[in-house]
Amino acid sequence: MKNVKRPPSLVDSVIAALRQEIAQGTWKLGDRIPSESRLAETLGVSRLSVREGVRVLVHSGLLVTRQGNGTFVTATDESQVALRRQLDRAAAQDIIDVRRGLDIVAARLAATRRTDEDLERMRKALDDRAAASRKADVDAFADADVDFHLHIAEAARNPVLRDLYRGMSDALRDSVKADECMKHSLAGHDTSHEDLHRAVETGDAAEAAAIALAILDSQEHHGEDPAA
Repeated sequence: MKNVKRPPSLVDSVIAALRQEIAQGTWKLGDRIPSESRLAETLGVSRLSVREGVRVLVHSGLLVTRQGNGTFVTATDESQVALRRQLDRAAAQDIIDVRRGLDIVAARLAATRRTDEDLERMRKALDDRAAASRKADVDAFADADVDFHLHIAEAARNPVLRDLYRGMSDALRDSVKADECMKHSLAGHDTSHEDLHRAVETGDAAEAAAIALAILDSQEHHGEDPAA
């Protein structure tokens, strides 16, 4: 005998509607969603049903509520949330090990598939990185460093690779800070990111992959030896 399926509750319907708006891009990452009263009016349900639906999506990691400021989209896919939570628990060495595979593939593909617009975005990220280094602004430096690598992943024109990299962005940012990459950039001896940009620009896939690997080797070394 089969179980009798119950019809979806109003809360289930609200959750499905909110998920759809996020998945379709109606509300993008960082956007504030409409108020409870507005959503209740639009969906034709009570504010209580909306409140419960939002609570479920906050718990799942798609939304975050900021007291007095509203509710915002923090992820567009619950698989990204699962990856992010796993990365939060991961050791720095584990993240570097995973990046070895991702960065080599991203650099190789970017060198053969990049557009002029991709190169411009990479150039801006490098300029922002250098400016942050001169100002000793570690947060801005980490943001620009991650942006540069994200632009390379996007230039690879592989949506799976791109999404994996985006899902790792917070962990990458923390890794850049922890490994004191800015300090070594300030020393003036590290030209690896500029070299990687040049290799991608000239279409040298083998060189781009080799430099991407060298960047991670250097980061791993600095993480092991703070005096390096």
